[in-house]
Order: sequence, then structure tokens, then C-alpha cells
Amino acid sequence: MRLCRTVVRAFARLREVLAAHKELAAKLAALERKVASHDRHIRALFDAIRQLMAPPEKPRKRIGFATEVKS
Repeated sequence: MRLCRTVVRAFARLREVLAAHKELAAKLAALERKVASHDRHIRALFDAIRQLMAPPEKPRKRIGFATEVKS
């Protein structure tokens, strides 16, 4: 009888541990998804900063003569 209770307790504890691992795995997966989305946003921020840091293009001088347009 005592052995039976010990076995039942062991299986109950095993079930608790497995449930805790499932919860932990789910939380870890959620954290990975969250970090992945943050990575994309951070990458977009760095791209925008690089664009702002790039020197502006200078307007090109026109070659030729300027003509007046009559309306």
C-alpha cells in the first residue's frame, strides 16, 4: 500500500514538472517572438539613422543656356 502511494506521488510530481516545462517553453517561445520583432524595429531605426547621416545630394548645375518661356 505504501509503495502504491509513493508511485502515485512520483507520477503526480512528474506531471507537475512536465506542466512547468511546457509553461516555460511557451514563455520562452513568446519571448523569442517578441525579441525577433524588436530586432526588426531596431534594424529599421538604424537604417533610418544611416539615411539621416548620409550627406544630402547637391543639385547638379544645368549645362546650356537658360531661355525665357513666354506665356
